[in-house]
Amino acid sequence: SLPAKLINGGIAGLIGVTCVFPIDLAKTRLQNQQNGQRIYTSMSDCLIKTIRSEGYFGMYRGAAVNLTLVTPEKAIKLAANDFFRHHLSKDGKKLTLLREMLAGCGAGTCQVIVTTPMEMLKIQLQDAGRIAAQKKLMAAQAQLSSSSVAGAAEPVVETRTTAMQITRELLRSKGIAGLYKGLGATLLRDVPFSIVYFPLFANLNKLGQQDPNVKAPFYVSFLSGCVAGSTAAVAVNPCDVIKTRLQSLQRGVNEDTYSGILDCTKKIWQKEGPMAFLKGAYCRALVIAPLFGIAQVVYFIGIAEFLLDMLPKHRA
Repeated sequence: SLPAKLINGGIAGLIGVTCVFPIDLAKTRLQNQQNGQRIYTSMSDCLIKTIRSEGYFGMYRGAAVNLTLVTPEKAIKLAANDFFRHHLSKDGKKLTLLREMLAGCGAGTCQVIVTTPMEMLKIQLQDAGRIAAQKKLMAAQAQLSSSSVAGAAEPVVETRTTAMQITRELLRSKGIAGLYKGLGATLLRDVPFSIVYFPLFANLNKLGQQDPNVKAPFYVSFLSGCVAGSTAAVAVNPCDVIKTRLQSLQRGVNEDTYSGILDCTKKIWQKEGPMAFLKGAYCRALVIAPLFGIAQVVYFIGIAEFLLDMLPKHRA
């Protein structure tokens, strides 16, 4: 049932995000780094420096936004894919690969309603620590170079903002369109992702089914979700880099700004080289693999069906 699908998708999203959010934070900070302004050299370096400067919970900056909105996002994505697969099937016959891809395309298109503002707010909170660290480093270098000048330079103090403050400011200055900055880039990432992910998962999962009418074992669903998720994540990583850059409202010192997808693509290619489009790819694979593995296990086990079945018995 639709309520069961929505509950399953929400539970899966909450569990997955809680497990992998620090890696997602590292991915965002690595992707936003531009040549000459590097603070972090790798995912592990980013996480270590984040803990040292911002504490353990610094790795979860922006997690509240994700935990709030990931339930409707995952619910829409998984339920929409099932909806389109059902309506594209002919008399219950096996879907062709093209129809599976069309179902994934529909799911990816539907989810951006929630994904775009969620990513927009999350990126501002995740990247704030990187910008503050860069400013502190620049201030320390400036202080050393001007040590002969009397008086010490004032320390850089990071002013922390909340998701609600960012939301109010965007709505006040730009209206609802402010929360949907980067919508085109989000579609460019999520639609191809779903086109790759859902058919690949469905076919991998079928390999573990001994009987077409019986669900595959949970470990098969988990591994299928991990493989399909990481493959799709790496495939669309260039689009994710562009989306992250476009949705970042604050820039570090001497960092480029972008007017759109083509301008962003051109500047990254010319100034940072083609390998820049793979920034954070392994982080994204590490995020997406368990996230979708967990999501598919919860979804296919059907926790919601169990809970919904228990309600009438409990009332009785």
